[in-house]
Amino acid sequence: MSNTFIIEADGGSRGNPGPAGAGAVVIDSQSGEIVAEIAEFIGIATNNVAEYRAIRAGLEHVLRLDAQAKVLVRMDSKLVIEQLSGNWKIKHPDMRALAIEVQSLAADIEIEYQWIPRELNSRADAMANKAMDDEASSTRTFADLDANHEVGSALGEFNTVLPSSIRAPETSGVDPTTIVLVRHGRTSLTEQNRISGRGGADPELSTSGVMDAGAVAKEIASFGLPGPFSYLEPISAVIASPIRRTVETARVIASEVGIPENTDERFAEISFGDWDGLTHGQAQELDPELFEAWRGSWTVAPPNGENLADFDARVLEGLGDVIEQNPGKTVAIVAHVMPIRGVVRAAIKGANDVYWRVQVAPCSITILRFWGLDSAEVLTINSTSHLNQG
Repeated sequence: MSNTFIIEADGGSRGNPGPAGAGAVVIDSQSGEIVAEIAEFIGIATNNVAEYRAIRAGLEHVLRLDAQAKVLVRMDSKLVIEQLSGNWKIKHPDMRALAIEVQSLAADIEIEYQWIPRELNSRADAMANKAMDDEASSTRTFADLDANHEVGSALGEFNTVLPSSIRAPETSGVDPTTIVLVRHGRTSLTEQNRISGRGGADPELSTSGVMDAGAVAKEIASFGLPGPFSYLEPISAVIASPIRRTVETARVIASEVGIPENTDERFAEISFGDWDGLTHGQAQELDPELFEAWRGSWTVAPPNGENLADFDARVLEGLGDVIEQNPGKTVAIVAHVMPIRGVVRAAIKGANDVYWRVQVAPCSITILRFWGLDSAEVLTINSTSHLNQG
């Protein structure tokens, strides 16, 4: 076992203050194996107190294993991470006392604190909820795990062959295709919040967009390596919409993972026709009645633009071909807001309004697994933890 560990920690309180629980997952960062799962019932406390207790519990376990360990603590509480990093003051006396305990435990080791989105901290959250549900504390170590329990990554319930849910329909032996959706980096039109679709001005990436592309490329290149995406196979293909901003983003990703990029017209952004380059307010002012009819419509298109029904059909066709041609592989598709929403809609078999209910940030990562087009699983949507949050 290496002396470098990851602690994923979370805490919760049902009432805030109310019955509270702390959860920590200790991971060997070199192998990606789970070392321990810790659930600690606290009694009546606040969320923040529970979060500090979770970090303390994880550190205590690590130090019993190796008093000279190197530790990365990951948590979705921005407050606690910034306080322990020394960036924010700690005003509450209970939290100050707990922070002193954590800092004392970490005094002789190399430690780093990292904020992660909530969706990447689900296992620690599950342990905190287990403590609250059971009203009891428990620790499960690697040696205690069932022999059939897969521990190759921080996502202990992840099944590499079948959907993770036992209730999912049979997949008939089809190998899953993992689709990694990446929105292109920012452009001048993105930064001005202007409409930018297929057949419009076709701007290049801005300076910020190039930086974001580099960040998302490094994150995608880490697939299969120790870290948050260690459970995924490395990228085997990079496919981009042929629009300039997606091609430029895809090229950075392809260079980072060491494979060429290809383009597919079917993943191009929807055409906004005469509205391209306008703000939403300008488009609405230009033709108020048509704009209102277009909002929420499956069949109404902007002047010289594309309606959602036709757009959805071409995206679904492209997705079907990618899945059919890449069984058992991980494919990155670099696209736009609307194609990404269309693929998410296909995965969840959602209604038409999925197209305006999913946030897709520039250079965000959305990960889905498909067994053909009949069965799918959502891993993450709109992940942006790799980007500069400032």
